[in-house]
Amino acid sequence: MWYQEDKLRKIIYLGNEISQIKDIDLLLEKILREARGITNCDAGSIYVRQGEKLNFRYAQNDTMQRQLPPGRKLPYSTFSIPINNTSIAGFVASNNSLINISDVYEVGANSPFSFNRSYDDLTGYRTCSMLTIPLQNFRGEVIGILQLINAMDSQGKTIPFAHDDEEIIMYFANNAANAIERAKMTREIILRMNKMAELRDPKETGPHVNRVAAYSVALYEAWAFKNKLTQPEIDRNRDVLRMSAMLHDVGKVAISDTILKKPGRFTPEEFQVMKLHTLFGANLFADVYSDFDESAGIVAISHHERWDGNGYPGHIDLLTQKALPGFEKDDGMAMGKKGKEIPFFGRIVALADVYDALSCRRCYKDAWDESEVLDTIRREAGKQFDPELVEIFMESIDTFRQIEKLYPDNAE
Repeated sequence: MWYQEDKLRKIIYLGNEISQIKDIDLLLEKILREARGITNCDAGSIYVRQGEKLNFRYAQNDTMQRQLPPGRKLPYSTFSIPINNTSIAGFVASNNSLINISDVYEVGANSPFSFNRSYDDLTGYRTCSMLTIPLQNFRGEVIGILQLINAMDSQGKTIPFAHDDEEIIMYFANNAANAIERAKMTREIILRMNKMAELRDPKETGPHVNRVAAYSVALYEAWAFKNKLTQPEIDRNRDVLRMSAMLHDVGKVAISDTILKKPGRFTPEEFQVMKLHTLFGANLFADVYSDFDESAGIVAISHHERWDGNGYPGHIDLLTQKALPGFEKDDGMAMGKKGKEIPFFGRIVALADVYDALSCRRCYKDAWDESEVLDTIRREAGKQFDPELVEIFMESIDTFRQIEKLYPDNAE
């Protein structure tokens, strides 16, 4: 009895903790990690409802993770399944009811749902016990599915999920569903801000900003793992980084269409005006009310700085748009920030933004071959980019490839 009370206290604490996470993708990861911790299971996944389908959004698997080098994330594919009685997740969403299965391979032919063993066949993994829970919001609507796989005993042996855990995990799932709805609302607000920029500049698409944000978080996580940061610090920083990275170019809304939509090269005078989007973006967050405001302002103003000091806007006053005293060049312009003068988040987003720009097709260019993109980034280590981040980027390229598949240009 005391064991269940301890779990309940932990869930109440977690309910408050997950309510603080504003980014939907990071929230899904946290929810799955904590649900697996509560039930002591090996793997799991989360689906998010979109219309009459469930979109597979996130997965974790400790057994498969151990086969990867330290610090690497488990790759997974994205797909959708219908909300009906054919699959286990679809059945749970359709009927708004929890299902606890001791062994999915023993699901009978007369069952209204079936288990898809294609992942097991592909990887050699053996799915056995499964607990599938509806994510139900306060209106009683199912907004997603939490699926937990292979409960483990103290010796690491697969066992069925305890029926005593069902009520507790349902309570956690309901709290999680409401947190997901709030995070989805935050994401939508950010995307709408970006849509304003997209109306002005067709390069600033939803998939582009989602990719840049996801690349930035992946790069930060790999750096944090290498530098042995604590998990709470990583979680806190990556939440604000992701949202900030999505708004890196929002200042373009203040740039004239004559310049912003010019098909050819800018004149020197036009380029000077274009550079001001970094200041306009930073000014949107000049009144700092939260860590997000501070981070968004930093990313907006610093993501075009260069490690060698030849970037912009440099050491400049936000209000006067003039060089700070002692940082004027011969032409009166501000000296660029260089090296570690550039805020860390700015250095991260600079690399993520350029990688995406080179890798993807634009109205004025075709996508570059990956080998050409990687060669360019290698050459720019210590010039345009932080050399330590370039090294970590190269070690994490498989993660970047996976992210690119999650946010294709033909889908918002």
